[in-house]
Amino acid sequence: MVCLDGSKSSIRALRTGILFARQSDDTTIVGVHSDVSKGSPRSFSNSKIKEENWSDEIKKIMQFARDKCKTRRVEFEGIVIVGHSTGNDLARFANNKKNKIEQIVIGSQGTGYPKGTFFGSVSNFVLHKAKIPVTIVK
Repeated sequence: MVCLDGSKSSIRALRTGILFARQSDDTTIVGVHSDVSKGSPRSFSNSKIKEENWSDEIKKIMQFARDKCKTRRVEFEGIVIVGHSTGNDLARFANNKKNKIEQIVIGSQGTGYPKGTFFGSVSNFVLHKAKIPVTIVK
């Protein structure tokens, strides 16, 4: 699973995910985006948003990832989940056994102190809450 938000760090994570996929027997990347604009504090289900309901920005992010994977001969599946808190949403999605996620690759924005202290770090949250291996790409 590669966490995608369109940032430079998520693009670096995608490159790393492609490298990992090509080195293993599994050549499928699940790109996941947490859309907190559609969620509410009661969003606990991590329900998937159908592709026809994705925003134009999310469609661009997923198409970019799909194209990068295609050129490297790696299968790609884009998933957008309804969420409330990105880190929690991504960790919960990955921890759900029915999603069959074996590893998480996530980029680090490098927010640092003080912003990271007050607002938290998505990659740090995922690292500590995920029950599967996590690779943080800087």
